[in-house]
Amino acid sequence: MEKFSISPVNMASSFWKNRGLIKALVKREIVGRYRGSIMGILWSFLIPVFMLSVYTLVFSVIFKARWGGGGDSKVEFALVLFAGLLVYNFFAECINKSPLLITSNINYVKKVIFPLEILPWVSMGAALFHALISLTVWVAAYALLFGVPHLTVFLIPLVFLPLILFVMGVSWLLAASGVFLRDISQLIGIITTTLMFLSPIFYPATAIPEEFRSLLFMNPLTPVIELARDVLFFGRGIDWALYSLCMAVSVVVCWLGFAWFQKTRKGFADVL
Repeated sequence: MEKFSISPVNMASSFWKNRGLIKALVKREIVGRYRGSIMGILWSFLIPVFMLSVYTLVFSVIFKARWGGGGDSKVEFALVLFAGLLVYNFFAECINKSPLLITSNINYVKKVIFPLEILPWVSMGAALFHALISLTVWVAAYALLFGVPHLTVFLIPLVFLPLILFVMGVSWLLAASGVFLRDISQLIGIITTTLMFLSPIFYPATAIPEEFRSLLFMNPLTPVIELARDVLFFGRGIDWALYSLCMAVSVVVCWLGFAWFQKTRKGFADVL
């Protein structure tokens, strides 16, 4: 029986070796999502514009919400909230798809030469495309309402890097586990929805009593959301101590997820 390497080097080399195939599959994934619709891929731009408008209306006009320690701007809350949702939506889009990545691509499993480990990369590529569109909408809205964005906005790819590694590890874990435990896909939907309310998206982390704040930061989304808001809206630099911890945890999770996927993949064909 063929053995699949769990080496971190193999994890990175697989991505590089198959980068052309990943790019082609990501393009097909994005185009296929909007195929047959009248507006086509324009929906990927219109949806975040619509959602940002709704958040602005609901939170700043109807609820008259203000961000803790922020100014009196009516749209500040909506932009700060939307910055947090950029992180959450990317996470949720990848994670919710993960348990079905293998079971919905049975034809790839039967092909011995197909690198199954790239399927989470394909899902992530599509999610990154939508996150980039949403980020473009956010920057345009900030420029229109507040002026030139802070230069720290260019640090956002660095902020997303540990999240990308973490999500890849969890995606490999769920993709492999979803083959053997079909209930996982239902459970993950509940977990991601719960995480939305347990993450500081609709409220600042400082709103949580200090004695419980450490529990909030055990949520893997919390530090990334906080860092994303700092560089996008508040113009602060990266908290390197927090960032280093996130990166260390993410690298470990990424490798563990890949190792689990490689160890279990030999049984995919038998189950499917």
